[in-house]
Amino acid sequence: MAQGSDSNDTSYTRSPSPGSTRGSQDDMRKVMRREKNRIAAQKSRLRQTQKADSLHLESENLEKENAALRKEVKRLREEAKYLTSVLNNHEPVCTGLSSPSSSDLLYGAHHGGYHQHIAVQHYPL
Repeated sequence: MAQGSDSNDTSYTRSPSPGSTRGSQDDMRKVMRREKNRIAAQKSRLRQTQKADSLHLESENLEKENAALRKEVKRLREEAKYLTSVLNNHEPVCTGLSSPSSSDLLYGAHHGGYHQHIAVQHYPL
């Protein structure tokens, strides 16, 4: 038998009774509420996706920044190591480092010009 051809199904042939009008309004409210809920759920899923995308981009940017900072820390450690070795090599010939005077503290022990100049490699920033 085809759907809707049941002889006992009279929902399409009867006119609505006074009590069914209220049921019809309730059904309409349910439909509207479901539609609003469906739209709200759809918007919520979209916001969730956008938030996840945003967090992913932020994570990638922070990883790049972290890598750059690690590279800079490595460079600065190498520079500090180099400068420490330059200082250690210079200490034996430097008489100004053994007993600094008050003017040495203000102007540095090397303001005289009586020391051999050492070429210092400068690292690019």
